[in-house]
Amino acid sequence: MNIFYTCRGSIEGEQLAERGRGRERIELIARTAVQVTARKGLRGLTHRAVDRAAGLPDGSTSYHARTRARLLEITLEHMAAEEERALAAFFADAPPTRDETARLFARFVHASVHASAERTLARFELALEASRRPELRRIYNRTGARFRETATDTMRGLGSPAPERHARSLIAWCEGMALDSVAGAGAAAPPTLEELHIDAEELLDALLPPDERS
Repeated sequence: MNIFYTCRGSIEGEQLAERGRGRERIELIARTAVQVTARKGLRGLTHRAVDRAAGLPDGSTSYHARTRARLLEITLEHMAAEEERALAAFFADAPPTRDETARLFARFVHASVHASAERTLARFELALEASRRPELRRIYNRTGARFRETATDTMRGLGSPAPERHARSLIAWCEGMALDSVAGAGAAAPPTLEELHIDAEELLDALLPPDERS
C-alpha cells in the first residue's frame, strides 16, 4: 500500500511539474509573439517566427497553439493581462486632485509610448485584427472596459457632471496620443512627460467646470 501511494504521488508530482513547464512555455510563446507582432506585424506572426525569436525548437509553438487563431488568442490574452497589470499599478489609488490626475495620465501615456512602446504597437495591430474576429474582440474589450471604468471613476471623483462622456474624451486622448507616437507621424519625436502633463491639464480644464477645479 505504501509503495502504491508513493508511486501515485510521484506520478502526480511529475504531472504537476509537466503542467507547470507547459504554462511557462506558453507564457514564453505569448510574450515572444507580442514582440514579433510589434516588430514584423501580424503578417510576420507565424509559428516558425515565434520559435526562432524565442529560441525554441521548431514545432514548439505549433504544439501549444495548433492554429493561427489559437496563436492570436494566446498573444492577445497575454497582452491583455499585461495591460491590466499596468492599469492596476498606475491607478491603484484614485488621485484626489486635478493636477495629480493630469500627472498620472501623463505618466501612463508616457510609459505607453516609451517603456512599453513595443506592447502598445502590438496592441494596435491586434485591435485591427480583433475588429474582424469576434472571439478576439471579447478579449480585447475586457481591457478596454477596465480602462473605461477607471477613467469614469476618476472623472466622477473630480466632480465631472458627465463622467462617462468625459472619460471617453480622456481615453480618446490617451489612445490617440499613443497611436500617433508609436505608429503615426509623431513617432519621430514622441512627446515628453512634461508635454503630456500640460496636454492632460488642458484637457481636464476644458472638460471640468471652473467651480469644480482643484
